[in-house]
Amino acid sequence: MASFIGSLWRRYRSVPLIYRIAVAFLLGSLAGAVFGERMTVVKPFGDLFLRLLNMLAVPIIVFTLLTGIRQLSPAKLGRIGGATVGLYAVTTTFAGLIGLAVANLLRPGRGVEFTGGEAQSQAPPSLTEVVLGIVPNNPVAAMAEGNLLATVFFVIVFGIALTYVRAQKPELAGRVDGVFGAFKIGAEAMFVVVRGVLEYGVIGVFALMAVGIGTEGVGVFSSLGALVLAVGVAVVVHIAFTYLFVLMRVVAGVSPVAFLRGAKDAMLTAFATRSSSGTLPVTMTNAEEDLRIEERVYSFALPVGATANMDGAAIRQAITVMFAANAVGQPLALTEQFLVLVVAVLISIGTAGVPGAGLVMLTVVLSQVGLPLAVVGFVAGVDPILGRIATMNNVTGDLAVATVVGKWNDAVDFGDGVWAR
Repeated sequence: MASFIGSLWRRYRSVPLIYRIAVAFLLGSLAGAVFGERMTVVKPFGDLFLRLLNMLAVPIIVFTLLTGIRQLSPAKLGRIGGATVGLYAVTTTFAGLIGLAVANLLRPGRGVEFTGGEAQSQAPPSLTEVVLGIVPNNPVAAMAEGNLLATVFFVIVFGIALTYVRAQKPELAGRVDGVFGAFKIGAEAMFVVVRGVLEYGVIGVFALMAVGIGTEGVGVFSSLGALVLAVGVAVVVHIAFTYLFVLMRVVAGVSPVAFLRGAKDAMLTAFATRSSSGTLPVTMTNAEEDLRIEERVYSFALPVGATANMDGAAIRQAITVMFAANAVGQPLALTEQFLVLVVAVLISIGTAGVPGAGLVMLTVVLSQVGLPLAVVGFVAGVDPILGRIATMNNVTGDLAVATVVGKWNDAVDFGDGVWAR
């Protein structure tokens, strides 16, 4: 009996993880559609998967970011960091422009009967508060609270300081390398944990989709369908044009299809979990094992991207504001749309660290163009599906930028992984 079970387990493990997760995704969605709210019985299994992913987020950022910085001189760090942040800024601007273009073309919100639902009573942070929130008052508290943007800021500053001490004080260089070595061991240990969590992810994704579809109903995909369609179209256009054509084909000169093969695990996990930071362990695994990006690049680019690269949020905010304007009968002029673009791009950087995320940040943009905040309550019904689409976009962008930065710094093995197939 034991040998039979062992044989079944080996056959199960021989199937690539992405296919197992994809099947779990489909079966969970089907179970939710068929059994409805009764599927809430499996909710703890989905919650456990999210807890495991969230458990990994802070330690994997600390260990891998410091490990990546260890391999960089201050000059190289500045070059990689500048290229990474610059590309993120460019792709987010493209995202906002594409979102507005699609919204003007499809005009979501026309004919919608706005019922005046009330928004959640939570005051949105000002832009100044979002920017200042990057710098933690207490870095330990920031890590404990899961404030990833503040954690990334502190770890980068601390890592740069360690490289400075190593360069300026030769007598301490060995001890600094010892500190970096300890973090390298920690990073390797975290990747072992990641592999175990991903194995459990087959059960976790099934539970998440079963409960999500079971409680929200299949109607979440059709309610306010024009808004969902517009965001979906914009995300597809952004991924196809900005990431696959511009970044992969034109800039990096590699196969967009190969890139998608290497990013598919992270994309599916992001759609299931609705969390860029929660998907970070999977994103890093794809970067190392499939896209063959060197650790010195992905360990910097991906944590920064998970907290600051919010292309999906920029698309979502731009289109939702246009939807709101059409729904209340106040179409926006071009000057007002430009204001929406600027605010959506700037505010998307702080989205990941704000409680209530998308809906709360939407109130900021609505306020800037004088639209009623009650619209937030009206679109809240489709927020789950919008969040899934936007998160998948964000994670895809993180890997695309990491690939390009790796190409520029000779830090990608294009003769191995998905590139060699």
